[in-house]
Amino acid sequence: MIRFLIVSILLFSNIYAISLDEVKHQLHKIINSLNSSTKAGILIIDPLTQDTIYQLNPAVSRIPASNTKLFTTATALNLLGGDFPIATKIFSDDLNIKDGIVNGNLFLKGYGNPEFSSGDLEKMVNELKAKNIKLITGNIVGDDTYFDDIYSRDDWIKNEVANVKLPPISALVLDRNRRIVQTKRGRRIRRSTQYINDPPLYAAQILKEKLEEAGIKVNGTNTKGSTPENLSVLSEKKILLRDLIALINKHSDNFYAEVLFKTIGAAASGQQGNSFFSTQAVLNFIEDNAIFKEGTSVVDGSGISRFNQITAGAIVGILEKMYFDLKNYDDFYNSLSIAGIDGTLRHRMSGTPAENNMRGKTGTLNGVSSLSGYVTALNGEDVVVSIIFEYDRGSANYYRSIQDKIVETVAGWDE
Repeated sequence: MIRFLIVSILLFSNIYAISLDEVKHQLHKIINSLNSSTKAGILIIDPLTQDTIYQLNPAVSRIPASNTKLFTTATALNLLGGDFPIATKIFSDDLNIKDGIVNGNLFLKGYGNPEFSSGDLEKMVNELKAKNIKLITGNIVGDDTYFDDIYSRDDWIKNEVANVKLPPISALVLDRNRRIVQTKRGRRIRRSTQYINDPPLYAAQILKEKLEEAGIKVNGTNTKGSTPENLSVLSEKKILLRDLIALINKHSDNFYAEVLFKTIGAAASGQQGNSFFSTQAVLNFIEDNAIFKEGTSVVDGSGISRFNQITAGAIVGILEKMYFDLKNYDDFYNSLSIAGIDGTLRHRMSGTPAENNMRGKTGTLNGVSSLSGYVTALNGEDVVVSIIFEYDRGSANYYRSIQDKIVETVAGWDE
């Protein structure tokens, strides 16, 4: 059996192993097979030697689709670090609750935790019950003032008509700001998803309901407002930034990316998070790290907008910067999808040298397909790759197959 495996590995290596010259030759053949109407932006480099392996229009702006998330997550890591906790907290304005009574209000404040759920809220209520709290004399206040209250991307991106609609982007999130609604038609029960119009008020309402279900009486009502400073924290639920960016990059989660985008704006400005501060934070990150910026326009955190314009050169610049960032590289690298293994690349490049050797971020919009990331070649060299296609003929699967061939060819480099 061992002998069979050794022979198989040797055969696999011999089939795919090619010299750098042959890699470049094969890449030219692959790219030349594209439809003539295809707009491509490609840059492939060796980050250690700074050698360019292949380039095609690397300084021409293209629509990056979800490759935009690379800028969002890299900026967040650079600004906050992987250990940074993104929390939802319950505060009390009664500094003495040993009598089991909160003489005042409870404040539920969100700091941009998009994963916060009803299950988390129940655990927080149980923690309050464990503190022997039996009565709240005031109100339950939902607080999402860490961000502005412009919840829709269509409201902050001028002339935006997004193909993908998202729930409200707010600092206080509960169950992705949506709920399941049941309606009865005759004998049939229909279940549908409804977006929450007023996230802080809704979250306060659900917290009040769960408190009362747990036997904690609330004299006041559910409302929304701002949490005063210097209050006691009674409970909190959090997700570390490194875990959040893994959810964003591996699964290309648009909602999580947009919430993180505004978190970046709040953290960078020290003020209420909004799209302007967020965009400035990303552009400052590009500027501060001498990343090629000509033709770069970032308007959101997810890449849904077609108004995003980014070059393959800028994407490679981001990837290269993170590659040499000793503090944050592991978190960034581990957040990317693994070819043939997980995330959006789990069904791609299986059985090739790229399987388990490509860490990347995919991107898809109508007429747009992108793939960028890191490839470890058969010779052990790390290679940075960015590929963006805009097309009006052919299918998304066709362009993904071209991307896969490019990455597989690079992965087969051995000399």
